[in-house]
Amino acid sequence: LGMFSELKFPVPWGHVAAKAWGPSEGHPVLCLHGWLDNANTFDKLIPLLPRDCYYVAMDFSGHGLSSHRPAGCSYHFLDYVTDVRRVAAALQWRRFTLMGHSMAFHSYCLISPQFCFLYPEMVDKLILLESLGFLLAPEDTEAWLKSKRRVIDRLLSLEAKQQAPKARSPEAALQRLLEANSHLTAEGGAILLQRGATETPTG
Repeated sequence: LGMFSELKFPVPWGHVAAKAWGPSEGHPVLCLHGWLDNANTFDKLIPLLPRDCYYVAMDFSGHGLSSHRPAGCSYHFLDYVTDVRRVAAALQWRRFTLMGHSMAFHSYCLISPQFCFLYPEMVDKLILLESLGFLLAPEDTEAWLKSKRRVIDRLLSLEAKQQAPKARSPEAALQRLLEANSHLTAEGGAILLQRGATETPTG
């Protein structure tokens, strides 16, 4: 397991990079690094682990060889959880083992358990190295789970449907705007479209 391959997964702001060890048909294990680290965190550990698994260690956005998010964008813990979901989707993994490492008492150490909490059907085992579990007050659990999973699933659904912007005539664009915003008058919609639409040769 000393030999590895480099992987790249496209995301809207560039790519997420990863390293992979072992046979691609082996049991999938996704490895998540800790605070200010990168996928090389696992270089010395992977050769000591079972050889029948396929280990993929990703660089979180802004770390290792992964693209940074655009300037001015924050790195929120839920964005990292979403990155994990993106990588799992790109690998077409429906169920896998999640191995997370973190030495700091920081949101990084919560990414692995939070992913398990949000997508329990996708994780068969959770391995935490120098890390903590994820605990919520019982009365907050259901609301947190529903709201955060809805955010991630809707974002990835929108990204999957991303298409080139449609060109419409000014009249059709106004009609579309009014249909989507029943409180708008035609005059108000026309005023918004002056600044909210761009004219192209086709519409």
